[in-house]
Amino acid sequence: MKLVFAGTPEVAVPALDALLASGRHEVAAVVTRPDAPAGRGRRLVASPVAQRAEEAGIEVLKPARPRDEDFLARLREIAPDCCPVVAYGALLPKVALDIPARGWVNLHFSLLPAWRGAAPVQHSLMAGDQVTGASTFLIEEGLDSGPVYGVVTEDVRPTDTSGDLLTRLAFAGAGLLAATMDGIEDGALHAVPQPVEGITLAPKIQVEDAHVDFAAPALRVDRVVRGCTPAPGAWTVFRGERLKLIQVTPLPDRTDLAPGELAVGKNNVYAGTGSYAVELLWVQPQGKKPMKAADWARGVRIAPGERLGA
Repeated sequence: MKLVFAGTPEVAVPALDALLASGRHEVAAVVTRPDAPAGRGRRLVASPVAQRAEEAGIEVLKPARPRDEDFLARLREIAPDCCPVVAYGALLPKVALDIPARGWVNLHFSLLPAWRGAAPVQHSLMAGDQVTGASTFLIEEGLDSGPVYGVVTEDVRPTDTSGDLLTRLAFAGAGLLAATMDGIEDGALHAVPQPVEGITLAPKIQVEDAHVDFAAPALRVDRVVRGCTPAPGAWTVFRGERLKLIQVTPLPDRTDLAPGELAVGKNNVYAGTGSYAVELLWVQPQGKKPMKAADWARGVRIAPGERLGA
């Protein structure tokens, strides 16, 4: 098939690579979000997908909005059979959805209908899911509601961050998307409507969602930290300044600390929660680089009874 691939961040690159390597389909063009400011100089930088496409000598389309007439006209000229999508980052209007003969097929990082929305991996971790995965589905006008072509599953490991899990799903999902394109071309694969039960939503994680409540149980604290790492970053407050929490580990045997109360050992830092303590392993003070929690504690000289939290 002739394909136009739509995607923007680094997590979409493995899928583009899989389609380029398949040798079966022609990736005629790539659609991605416009260049965005990055770094200290806020210089405009092309998306990871755009950079990979340019390396491969593929035409790159960067519409400000996917309903822009110039973009739609070019898409009609290319006349793709199908448009595979991975984390493109913009809502596709019906006028665009109607152009490819076999539609737009999205790779979504959850087992649909669970976790429809922008942040499925983060929400899956924060909810304590033990198994997750990726799905390919035909895009409709609804939010991730279209019929599903295929799935792959992935076990959630006890120490997974959203970054760890998303990386594994990006590569597993790349193979799934390539196989979905093959099945659609062969006529051997047919999309199946999603169940009406089990729908959960995964909206974008806001900064306030990443605020760690130490009155919550230790498992919840751990899940929020892992789910929000690397972005947007779990955080709390210490002495009136924001402190990012990068890695913690629950300690079921330590129950002597009040919620948020800190205790410092020779090379360890502990914080109480609503159940048992967690050990702080890596933190990032405001305006500084990530550091081991023990080094941070030595620097700030935590007094007995000091606490994390507002």
